[in-house]
Amino acid sequence: MTDTAILDRPADAAPTGVDIPVLHPDAVRQALLERSEIALLDLREEDPYAQEHPLWAANLALSKLELEAWDRIPRRDTLIVLYGKHAGQDLVPQAAQRLAALGYTRVHALAGGLEGWKAAGGEVFRDVNVPSKAFGEWVEHHRHTPSLPAEDVLALIESEADVVVVDARRFDEYRTMSIPGATSVPGAELVLRIAALAPDPKTQVIVNCAGRTRSIIGTQSLVNAGVPNPVAALRNGTIGWLLAGQTLDHGAGRAAPAVADDTVATARDRAQAVARRAGVLRTGLAGLPALSPADRTVYRLDVRTPEEYEAGHLPGFASAPGGQLVQETDHHAPVRGARIVLDDSDGVRAPMTASWLAQLGWEVYLLEGAAASDRHVTGVWKKPQPATPTVRTVDPQTLAGWLEAARQDPSTVRVLDFTASANHVKGHVPGAWFAIRAQVADALRAVPAARRYVATCGSSLLARFAVQDLQAALESAGSDAEVLVLDGGNAGWAAAGLPLETGETHLATPRTDRYRRPYEGTDAPREAMQAYLDWEFGLVDQLERDGTHHFTVI
Repeated sequence: MTDTAILDRPADAAPTGVDIPVLHPDAVRQALLERSEIALLDLREEDPYAQEHPLWAANLALSKLELEAWDRIPRRDTLIVLYGKHAGQDLVPQAAQRLAALGYTRVHALAGGLEGWKAAGGEVFRDVNVPSKAFGEWVEHHRHTPSLPAEDVLALIESEADVVVVDARRFDEYRTMSIPGATSVPGAELVLRIAALAPDPKTQVIVNCAGRTRSIIGTQSLVNAGVPNPVAALRNGTIGWLLAGQTLDHGAGRAAPAVADDTVATARDRAQAVARRAGVLRTGLAGLPALSPADRTVYRLDVRTPEEYEAGHLPGFASAPGGQLVQETDHHAPVRGARIVLDDSDGVRAPMTASWLAQLGWEVYLLEGAAASDRHVTGVWKKPQPATPTVRTVDPQTLAGWLEAARQDPSTVRVLDFTASANHVKGHVPGAWFAIRAQVADALRAVPAARRYVATCGSSLLARFAVQDLQAALESAGSDAEVLVLDGGNAGWAAAGLPLETGETHLATPRTDRYRRPYEGTDAPREAMQAYLDWEFGLVDQLERDGTHHFTVI
C-alpha cells in the first residue's frame, strides 16, 4: 500500500499552519486489514488514552517521545499516524515536528483525530494492553478454557487437597498481593517449570493473575502443551477472590524451583509441537539479515527472565519476558504488521510465547541454533535514543542551598519534577512540583512565579528534554527566568544524602500520566473491580464489531 493510495483528502483536517499529510480512518483500517506495517500512535498521557482508543492504537505520549520512539519504532520510514489532544489543543503538530527531527519520514495525522475515527464508525476500547486482553477473552470464548470460581479453589486449599496454585504475573505484582500459598511462575515460565512444582500428574494446577487474561493464557498454555495434570484458571483472578469475600497474602516470595534436564527436554518437545501447530516460523542467526530488509520492521526480543537476560544476551535483542510480552504486545511492538523474532536458551519459553503471538496475528520467528557464547552482551537493554540537549545544570548541594535560602523568599527558585507521578509520590526534592512535560504551560499557571526554575526527573534525562518546553512556555508568558536541570535528577539528590519529601504535596498538573488499573494494588473499590470484569466480558463482541484483529485459536 503506497502513501498515494492511503492519503485522505488533504482539506479534511490538516493541522493549521503545519504541513502534515492526513490519513483517513478508512485508510488506517484498510492497512490493518491488509496487515501492512502501520504505527497508529495516541499522543496523550496514559490515563486519557485508557479511556478510549482504537484497538491497535499504541500509547506513545508526547511527553516521552524522544526517549521511546527509536526503540519502539525502529524503522525511520515506518508509516506513522498520529492523533491526540489535551485541553482542546492538538498535540499532532508538535509530535510531527519532533518525529521529523528524529528522522521519521512518513508521519501523518489521523483525519479528525479520535473523533474522526469514531465518526467513521471505528470501534473504541477502554483500558490498556487491550489487544492482549481482548485476545484472552477470544481464547476462552473459542477454547472454553477450564476455570474454577474462588469458592471452589478456597475449598481445595482448605481441605489440603493435592493442588498447586501458580501466579502467572510478574514477581513484583505477585508480591503485592497473591492467593494464599501460591507460587510465582510468570506466564512464559509455566510450561518449563510446572513439572517441578507438580510432578504428580494427578495434582490439580490452578493458574491465577489479577483479573482474567494471564490466567486464561497461562491455563491454555498448559492445556495446549499437553501437560497431564488437571488445569484450571482461577476465575476472575484476585479480583474474583476479593469479590468472593476472601483475603489475599502480601509480600509472598515463593518462586518455582529449578528444573531438571529431563524435565526441560519434555517441556521442549511439548512447546515445539505447540509452536508448529500455531504456524510459527524459524530462522538462525545467519538468516536474521534476510528478515530485516530496509522496508520491514523487525522486533528482536529475548523472552527469558530479566536476570538471565542481564547475565548474557544476543546483540540487538531487547528484554521482553514472555508472559509480559503476550500481555503487552502493544507496548513492545507498536508497529502492527511488523515481524517478531524471539530468543531463549531452553527451547521452551520462546516457542510458547511465539505460539501466542502467531495466534494474535503476528509474523513471528523462533531463533534457533544460538550458542551460549553468542549471548555475550551483558547488562540491561540500552534503548537507542537521540543525543540529550545541552543544558545548564546545578548540583544537588547547590540546589539544597538555594532551597534553604528560598525559605525567606520562595520566588527565588522553584523545582519542577517531570518524573512519573508514582515515583514523584514515593520521593522527590522537598517542595518540588510534579508536572507533565507536555502540559508545562498548564504547570506554570499553577506554580507561583519564580526568578529561577530547576527541572528534574528520576535521572535528569527527561528533564533535559523538558527544558526547551519550559523555556518556551516561560518566554510565551513574558518571563526571562533562569532555567537549569538538577544534575543526576532525583537519584542524584538522594545519592548526595539529601532528604526526600513524599506524597502529593505539590501537583502542578493532574496525575494523568498513568492509568490506575482496577486490578492493581490493594485498595481498589469493589465497584471498580466488578466494572472491570464486566468490561472484559464484553470484549469479544467489541472485537467482532471492530473486525481488524486477525486473531486465530489453535
